[in-house]
Amino acid sequence: MSDLSIELHWQRVEPVLKPNKYSAQHTVIYNPQTDVSVDAAPDYGGDPDSTNPEQALASALSSCHMMTFLALAAKAGWPVASYYDRATAHLGRNPDGKMSVTRLDLAPVVRFDTGFSVSDAEMEVMQERAHRYCFVANSLADFVEVNIHPGRA
Repeated sequence: MSDLSIELHWQRVEPVLKPNKYSAQHTVIYNPQTDVSVDAAPDYGGDPDSTNPEQALASALSSCHMMTFLALAAKAGWPVASYYDRATAHLGRNPDGKMSVTRLDLAPVVRFDTGFSVSDAEMEVMQERAHRYCFVANSLADFVEVNIHPGRA
């Protein structure tokens, strides 16, 4: 299988590294054309204009789920015209009492070419299949509750 990597760069800007007295702002480089400014979540002192790791996790799950859904829809002959999702990572304490992403909610909205439609039941089955085959969802399966609430176009 594949090995996929990123580069992460952080540089201290304060004279001394002290608890709660330093910037966590850093850069993640996905490829030579894509780098993202990342910081802690705003509740933990991060810049709200920067991506945080919890959002990146929600993004990874949402993207993987969408790509899996599209592959399954194409095989089924579903003429998907557009796909929108608003993924939300929920922070809380896990069963061991540690802070973690405890739940990820996906809310995909799928639109089809004019004249094509599927029932709510068919959409639910396809979304569940996409979840079952998504690499990222499978990686989180034992750690995070994933809820898919498909919207209707």
